[in-house]
Amino acid sequence: MSENNKSKKFIPKTPQKPNFQLWLIITAVIVLVGVTWFNQRNSVINITSTRFEDMYLANDVAKVMIIRNQNRVDITLKESSLENERYKTELEGNGPFYNPGGPHYSIEVVSGEKFAADFKDLEASVPENQRIGYDVKNEESWTNLFSTFGFFIILFVLFWVMMRRMAGPSGPGGQIFNVGKSKAQLFDAENKVKITFDNVAGLDEAKEEVQEIVEFLKTPAKFTKLGGKIPKGALLVGPPGTGKTLLAKAVAGEAGVPFFTLSGSDFVEMFVGVGAARVRDLFKQAKEKAPCIIFIDEIDAIGRSRGKGQMPGSNDERENTLNSLLVEMDGFGTDSGVIVLAATNRPDVLDSALLRAGRFDRQISIDKPDIIGREAIFKVHLAPIKTADDIDAKKLAAQTPGFAGAEIANVCNEAALIAARRNKAAVDMQDFQDAVDRVIGGLEKKNKIISPEEKKIVAYHEAGHAVAGWFLEHADPLVKVSIVPRGVAALGYAQYLPKEQFLYQTEQLIDEMCMTLGGRAAEEIIFGKISTGALSDLERITKMAYSIVSIYGMNEKIGNVSFYDSKASEYRTSKPYSEKTSETIDEEVRKLIGFAYERTKDLLTQRRPELEILAKELLEKEILFQMDLERLIGKRPFEKETTYEAFTKKVDANDKAAAEKKLIEEAQAKKDDASSESVDITSQIGENKD
Repeated sequence: MSENNKSKKFIPKTPQKPNFQLWLIITAVIVLVGVTWFNQRNSVINITSTRFEDMYLANDVAKVMIIRNQNRVDITLKESSLENERYKTELEGNGPFYNPGGPHYSIEVVSGEKFAADFKDLEASVPENQRIGYDVKNEESWTNLFSTFGFFIILFVLFWVMMRRMAGPSGPGGQIFNVGKSKAQLFDAENKVKITFDNVAGLDEAKEEVQEIVEFLKTPAKFTKLGGKIPKGALLVGPPGTGKTLLAKAVAGEAGVPFFTLSGSDFVEMFVGVGAARVRDLFKQAKEKAPCIIFIDEIDAIGRSRGKGQMPGSNDERENTLNSLLVEMDGFGTDSGVIVLAATNRPDVLDSALLRAGRFDRQISIDKPDIIGREAIFKVHLAPIKTADDIDAKKLAAQTPGFAGAEIANVCNEAALIAARRNKAAVDMQDFQDAVDRVIGGLEKKNKIISPEEKKIVAYHEAGHAVAGWFLEHADPLVKVSIVPRGVAALGYAQYLPKEQFLYQTEQLIDEMCMTLGGRAAEEIIFGKISTGALSDLERITKMAYSIVSIYGMNEKIGNVSFYDSKASEYRTSKPYSEKTSETIDEEVRKLIGFAYERTKDLLTQRRPELEILAKELLEKEILFQMDLERLIGKRPFEKETTYEAFTKKVDANDKAAAEKKLIEEAQAKKDDASSESVDITSQIGENKD
């Protein structure tokens, strides 16, 4: 990474999101006011002129208002009259929006002047002290219009404003008005990712591949002067948790070009044609900002092989999206300057047209790290943690074989939490060992109630595993055995330290099966009956036996035949062999498992004293380590280096060679200095003679 990129710090701008709760409150208030206003207007009761005369003659009327341009008269009763049961029941029963302040009644008249003349005649028939007169007013036309349609106008304007705001780049309403727009998130100089290649450990080869792409974008002349072309795409392939997305984030942090990122599921929508439209819009935006990078995470959501599992004549929206992506990546109108990065953990289901050169020119494999890679990953995750002096990244890497980067990060976090729970000042090695146990076996449940009979069965079961593995040459060395319940249903737990290897021979697989069957064999030898505790063991050896017979071609009767097809369709329902071959496979699997079981029983029968010693010690202490087994039953009869020991020796040898080389270089430098001094003295003697 260049010094400029290290010195500059970019603070991502948080997109301004519309405050939808505020708008909902405003809408509710306006709706409430409008409904109240509308119902209050409707709560006025229309009456006839005859009833009005009766009210007036009874001295119940307090106010008369003639609405001239509406040909209407509003009548308000006196407060004392409202207590009259006849009026009170009628007005309050007219609705919940009854207004005691009036008006209470209204009369539809032919004209205001005609009513005024009739009202003067009516007043002449009552005493002068009861005459109240009348008022006259005009309601303007716009007021009338607003009183009639104002509520609906406000609702329409409010809905329009909300939709306008929601249809913005960050609003969810964009799905309504911008359904065909791309959902990609853009990172540029103003909104920059802070993760760099320094944060990615254990992926040196993959980093080199993607770092070359970044350099190509920064200094294209370095490559194009020799006739090279910028690659159009790179596919990151690997198991979950190995760092594919992290590597893409590092590319975003290192690249000095715009970076678009989105998930493969962001293209998929229930509307027909939306996925293809979003692909076109994404590449349109990218071409406008070229050179740039597009990262599609989990591309298998739209990149599956076409034509599989579809009904004849059906329309698959995912296929249309994939077709649009294929054309945009390499078609007639393809422009240079846009590089596509994608990640998936299922490359076997991707369409072959997507994987060809010219679209994804590079397939970068990101596997689970080896011991050296795990050590580098541990160093990255240990940096922000306050650790004790006994923490050794090499030893932690050796104790976590097969762990991916995400699992290592989880181990470090769990260790910090465990240390904090124990009120420690720093995280020590014991906390990390407990964290590894937690990740592998699950949560420790010391308070789980187990009967003494069950605990005894579990102790002999786990002791059977330990003894069988201890006296089998090709079995993995035991690290720890425990009868403390863990996880959902695990009553016992044994941890082994497998060797870092990629090829297995038949003898190694058979010994592994025998070690796995040690628990059930011990139960039968000691108690004369078996339990359900060997479920996970049986599941493991069944898969292993079928792999030996039908996948790896290690069975004499089946022969050198493999029925495994790595590129097989996921919709295939028929087996690639006959029923007779299927019966033969089942028979050979049973023979293989039976042979391994009898071999394990013979071994444990011979080693029954050691089995009894370990089981009793387990019942007493619940947890035993490798040093305890050496103390109780002696050292393992097979001298075999563990991966950690071999790795440590290799590192020590390299350090020793480097130190020796340094000493030789220093001695040679001293010798050269001495020679130069003698030359100077000789020249001085010659000068004195002259």
